Amino acid sequence: MSLGRIIRRKLREAAAPAVFLALVAYFLWGATQGDRGLEASPQRQEELAAAKADQARAEADVAMWERRIAGLRTRIDTDALDERARAMLNLSDPRDVIVPYDKGQRLF
Repeated sequence: MSLGRIIRRKLREAAAPAVFLALVAYFLWGATQGDRGLEASPQRQEELAAAKADQARAEADVAMWERRIAGLRTRIDTDALDERARAMLNLSDPRDVIVPYDKGQRLF
């Protein structure tokens, strides 16, 4: 047997284990260093905690808006609504009697 044939046979025998070892090394590297690997796990946990906090805030906002909408579904007293709108907008009706008072005097 010639030396070239022996080398080719040994290379052919070693090719399958080398490919297998390369695949194993690739997947091991991905499991530790990749985007979803062990190194990135703490960062993903922080992102999950932030997302849960955002979800809790969003649920609180939804609950607040649902309470406000439920209040609108009841019958609204038009006089109370008019009074509240004028107070919030700092407006008055031309027929209203306005009594000015000093800054030091508080009415309530």
